Amino acid sequence: MTFSSDLRAKAFTLLAEARAKGLKIATAESCTGGLIAGLLTEIAGSSDVFERGFVTYSNDAKHDMLGVRKALIDKHGAVSEEVARAMAQGALKHSQASLAIAVTGIAGPGGGTEAKPVGLVHIAAARKDGAVTHRVFDFGDIGRTGIRLGSVEAALEVLEQLMK
Repeated sequence: MTFSSDLRAKAFTLLAEARAKGLKIATAESCTGGLIAGLLTEIAGSSDVFERGFVTYSNDAKHDMLGVRKALIDKHGAVSEEVARAMAQGALKHSQASLAIAVTGIAGPGGGTEAKPVGLVHIAAARKDGAVTHRVFDFGDIGRTGIRLGSVEAALEVLEQLMK
């Protein structure tokens, strides 16, 4: 996938801010399938900030790679605030990063329900000091690519907010 120059510029700025603060970043991605990691590593020199990425598309992967409890997924569903927070915290626990971003959502075209429609995305970010933030986005049914790219851009914003 080719990222827009605007999105690349946002990633460049985010990496520069993290570098200036001595922060390392990990990603835990479900519906974005590694696009956040792909964007960050598209920027030359990102290896001193980007620590690692987890693509945890399945519920088993969320459990096996990030330690998200199966009971939590069963109770709230993979697309939920609780699971997004657990994914971000799991990425910190299973990496050397000081900051992690997690994304879980419904990119469509199928899979949506009345309670959790296509375009619903939960994004959580966590810091090693215990701070965790969460935001929910409803992009609407704008197409799979639009939802995924919107999620990447939103994730950068959430990361930037938690760095402050």
